Amino acid sequence: MIENSESHHESLHAWDANADFWDAKMGDESNVFHREIVRPHTESLLDVQPNDFILDIACGNGNFSKRLAEQGAQVVAFDYSDKMIENAKKRQSKYLDKISFHTCDATDFEQMISLRGDKPFDKAVANMAIMDITSFSQPLI
Repeated sequence: MIENSESHHESLHAWDANADFWDAKMGDESNVFHREIVRPHTESLLDVQPNDFILDIACGNGNFSKRLAEQGAQVVAFDYSDKMIENAKKRQSKYLDKISFHTCDATDFEQMISLRGDKPFDKAVANMAIMDITSFSQPLI
């Protein structure tokens, strides 16, 4: 349960409204900052191994999910914007056998837990997302 439902609602509305703009801006390969700064270091830290089961938190248009899948990972990716997930499914349609996209609220513990099913995640990533998530009312761990 989130602490401030008004700011949460405003944030969700903003991401739904800007989903198409963000998708176009990130394109198929993400922007230069993500490709040259974020991605290499994140990939190094994740040390993706074939068959890793990875959670991609606030996945946006799914570009990083695609990168993980290309490295052999099985990916569960989510965003709390329905429109963002719709765009991710379209953009990453060739990878839907390796990526499962979901609409989920990172501030809702039960929703987060339900994503894993009966198997725990090996790794998780939240690229450039924490600053956009409204506050949590309970710890996720």
